[in-house]
Amino acid sequence: MAKAQIKVSDNGPLRVSGEVELVDAEGNVFETKPVFYLCRCGKSSNKPFCDGSHKKENFQSVVRAKKEE
Repeated sequence: MAKAQIKVSDNGPLRVSGEVELVDAEGNVFETKPVFYLCRCGKSSNKPFCDGSHKKENFQSVVRAKKEE
């Protein structure tokens, strides 16, 4: 499988793709798909996964990595 990637979406969730295991605080493994989305707004009814609640909650967050000079 491809290298894991986490992409921060403007005003939305984290897009996770590639070979990755999602584990809760007790060590239990979540069932995931090859690409899945994690909630950043805290309003999802399907945490830790995104259910689109950020849209109706008007969640705003634009994150950029520092560019190397």
